[in-house]
Amino acid sequence: MNLENRIMRCHAEIRSGLLLLCVAGWAGLSACSPPNTTGSTETEAQAPEPAQAPAKIEAQFKLSADQTHNKFSSAIEPVLRVPSGSTIEVHTQEATDQQFGPDSTVEDVVKLDFEPIHPLTGPVYVEGAEPGDVLRVTLHEIELGSWGWTAISPGFGFLADEFPDAAIKTFRFEPGAEEVAFNEDITIPLAPFPGVMGVAPATDEMLSTIPPRANGGNMDNRHMTEGTTIYFPVFVEGALFSIGDTHAAQGDGEVCGTALEAPMRIVYQVEVLKGGRALQEPQYEGEDFYGVTAFAETIDEAARKATRYMVDYLEGEHGLSRQDAYMIASLAGDLKISEVVDVPHVLVSMHLPKSIFNGKNGAG
Repeated sequence: MNLENRIMRCHAEIRSGLLLLCVAGWAGLSACSPPNTTGSTETEAQAPEPAQAPAKIEAQFKLSADQTHNKFSSAIEPVLRVPSGSTIEVHTQEATDQQFGPDSTVEDVVKLDFEPIHPLTGPVYVEGAEPGDVLRVTLHEIELGSWGWTAISPGFGFLADEFPDAAIKTFRFEPGAEEVAFNEDITIPLAPFPGVMGVAPATDEMLSTIPPRANGGNMDNRHMTEGTTIYFPVFVEGALFSIGDTHAAQGDGEVCGTALEAPMRIVYQVEVLKGGRALQEPQYEGEDFYGVTAFAETIDEAARKATRYMVDYLEGEHGLSRQDAYMIASLAGDLKISEVVDVPHVLVSMHLPKSIFNGKNGAG
């Protein structure tokens, strides 16, 4: 094949989008040359089609913000039954269940009733889910509402004894906003996520949604954002999944007791996984990391559990010896304090970057 034919072949491959490297058989031509733009009669490569925005996920089922409950229990009747693989659009209330509004004041904080706290949209019964299975929940879309708030409630928070007075700030969000002004000098980036996600525990007792538990619940994990997949151990038939307490922004720890609380619209997908690795508490993954969660009554205990769960993951999913897994957790694992205010429990997570697996994504 002569040089002219080689160049024409390269151009054809560029046009077809193959992006192949054309290697010539003689010195001086080591790669495909760009199309000639100086008047040559060679056929020019066409510009690539502009990238299109990813299509919106089409939800098969919808739940409104008034289809809620605020306890965790196997006795709560589902508001929806869906097959595994279904995609569901839900709307959520902010954490006080409309006790606060865009114009709320300190007086509203003082008279806040904690009984309606955490309205959760659901529960959703997922057909085929049985105790011992894992429910995979993928957060496809999270759309922020128009307003939010953060507050200090007397007697609540990591430094409750040092901040006895009530306080509140409210915020308005522009459509598509990626940040919001805290004051004239400080801007907070927005990264919305659901603070509470969970399946029903194996009890008909009506449990408070305030602390995190093995079923998930009030994990307040700011890394569970759009695009994240969360894995929940299933304790009851149908799993009975619920979601709410949506946050527009939060730091690890949620130390004053509240995040930037806001109503939202979420599209998520549920899938039942059978016969895989058993989970004791929720685990999750993003594009670049795999994470585990652990609740306990102290940070030390929760951190030990999180470390143990990561060792279990590395041993079970990547075939490492337990000793090697423990060392990897020390070399590459990051412990994160997710929340410290939801007594009697705190939540600690551990992340492991997928990049350490030499091209393998490390999915659970």
